[in-house]
Amino acid sequence: KLFSLLFSPPSQYKFRDLTIEELKNVSKTYPNFTFSMNTYTFKDGSQKDLLNFSGTVPVKYGNSYNIPIRLWILDSHPFAPPICFLKPTANMGISVGKHVDARGRIYLPYLQNWSHPKSTLIGLIKEMIAKFEEELPLYSLSSSDAARQSELLSYIAKITEGETDLKSRSKTGGKNEGCFNKITVVGAGDLGIACVLAVAAKHVADKVVLLDLSEGAAKGGSMDLEIFGVPNVEISKDFSASADSKVVVLTVNSLGNAQTYLDVIQSNVDLFRGIIPAVSHYSQNAVLLVASHPVEVMTFVSWKLCSFPKSRVIGVGANLDSERFQYILTNLLKAEVLAKDAWVIGEQGEDKVPSWTSSNVVANQTEAMAARNSREKVANRALEVLKGKGQRSWSVALSVADLTDSILKDKRKVHSVSTLAKGCCNINSEVFLSLPCILGTSGVIEMVGLEEDPRVQEKLQSSAGSIHDLQQQLKL
Repeated sequence: KLFSLLFSPPSQYKFRDLTIEELKNVSKTYPNFTFSMNTYTFKDGSQKDLLNFSGTVPVKYGNSYNIPIRLWILDSHPFAPPICFLKPTANMGISVGKHVDARGRIYLPYLQNWSHPKSTLIGLIKEMIAKFEEELPLYSLSSSDAARQSELLSYIAKITEGETDLKSRSKTGGKNEGCFNKITVVGAGDLGIACVLAVAAKHVADKVVLLDLSEGAAKGGSMDLEIFGVPNVEISKDFSASADSKVVVLTVNSLGNAQTYLDVIQSNVDLFRGIIPAVSHYSQNAVLLVASHPVEVMTFVSWKLCSFPKSRVIGVGANLDSERFQYILTNLLKAEVLAKDAWVIGEQGEDKVPSWTSSNVVANQTEAMAARNSREKVANRALEVLKGKGQRSWSVALSVADLTDSILKDKRKVHSVSTLAKGCCNINSEVFLSLPCILGTSGVIEMVGLEEDPRVQEKLQSSAGSIHDLQQQLKL
């Protein structure tokens, strides 16, 4: 049975070979562990058959103890950490502490900072032993204490075996998190903090979770959020806190010592490999909104690392530039008629290009050419003004709040966002470019047709080519 489980994990396991290799190493190192396939029930009541193993780990705390544990392997393993529990017997009590809660769920820095390939199950178990030797997680109960705790242990056993008591939960009348608008912002840097504040200021969501993935204790902006208590904002280092989010905003960027631009992007890719499978697992119906750099590439990477349809993976793209562009046309250049259908599309940065989704019908080709030339002059003037506007954290965050508002409220509003451009403007490669799209609760509902302009199409194809060449050099 053991070898059957090791060599034939269920088809839902996306990275079978890596999972098999990990489980083989665990079996060799800890022969007492038993492996099985059982149903696990998540916080939202959803269930999934998952590989799991249980046994004891040796801990020295004055004397030698065998601490019983059980680890559940998620189907996105090894890119998402396992779910870990103590498995106490009837004569054991749980010592609630910084690494163990009252249910026996185990929390460790190793889990919070999980990142394949440096994080492994063997490494996790070794840290678990080390932390348990600092603070023993279980204690021996007297016979009377054991009797009083039997009911609690029964409940814990149900949880660790994936059998949550849904009836008792429904009787409490608690609000199901899936029934209201919840947003998770991943990354507690300047942009992540700004996104939390912008979303809170616009009252876009009922709850905002900030996933602070930085090492060590809360610091900087995330600590200040805790100190000053922004309403409906939760700060966590545990991916499970993001469960049932309607929108997950990615703001993280690697701060490694990369020397080249390609190295910088590869560092971001490596970072995302430990994030995307986890957040997509906990919020399987969410829209992923990518604000990390470079946004076109990182949106593509996010799409490749999750199992979501292309409509539910979008980048912030040129939404900020488009809103600014339309504002400049209307308020500074007094070209309100042109602004109505004006968009900035393509690639963020110097290669972005203005375009229109419709045009007035003209009598003949000469008038059409004159109208296009006039419009191009106005657009160039607007782009000159745009050059003086940087993309600061707070301005990008306001754009993120604008996009999440359209998604959560199903506004069916048009935004210029990074979306899969294959099939548009004769682009044949899988690249993400900013294009005008109608957004709703399911992400991109429809792409809005652009006016045919050979110069615009040429620029889009050029951007697609350079982005595709860059993607080909990345290790996913």
